[in-house]
Amino acid sequence: MKFFILISILSSILFANEDVKTFQFTGVETIYKDKEVYIKRLRHPNCRKVGITPENMFGGNLAAKSVPEECKKNFVTTVGVIQPIKIDDEIETVGEIEVLKFLEFLEFEPEKYALVDARKPKWYEKITIPHSINIPFSDILPDEDFPEDQVKMMTLLNIQKDKNGKLDFSQAKEAIVFCNGNWCVQSVWAIEALVKLGYPKKKIFWYRGGLQDWLGSGFTTVKP
Repeated sequence: MKFFILISILSSILFANEDVKTFQFTGVETIYKDKEVYIKRLRHPNCRKVGITPENMFGGNLAAKSVPEECKKNFVTTVGVIQPIKIDDEIETVGEIEVLKFLEFLEFEPEKYALVDARKPKWYEKITIPHSINIPFSDILPDEDFPEDQVKMMTLLNIQKDKNGKLDFSQAKEAIVFCNGNWCVQSVWAIEALVKLGYPKKKIFWYRGGLQDWLGSGFTTVKP
């Protein structure tokens, strides 16, 4: 009962005055690199006629031959290691709707929020979610050979140093961290590194589905 009440409270906070079922279709209007971007779930008209049935969704190659090509996406499915739904009891796992809501906050208060793509630059430069910043998982912890990487990371996440040289996270951003998909461990490594650094767990959120779920749901992507 307590768990149900907690979920209800969280839902009311996240989605106050917002119809959760339609939010994915109404989308988010934003400015990305001085250009207007409309982040929404793109669905071809033909896809609206496709019945959600076992035959259509799992017809051999996960979609029946009768389903129009514009309604399908091909994904590599047998790579990586599937991650658990939670990696820490204090770190919340989020999905696409929560990321959309987060992007609304981020647009107006970028000094408080960060959508972190934890993959290596060659992946990030290929495709990512609008407004994401690239902080590779390998650049978070100190590396005496590349000290500039951590300095950049600290700047992007608004981590300060006090007069004694100790890291100060009081103004650190709330961050959603993601990578390629639920089989990708790079976002997990990034979160583990942030926690090891001292980053408050309550300020970290994990988008487990990552780019594969984002694309699979038909949402807008960009090439930085």
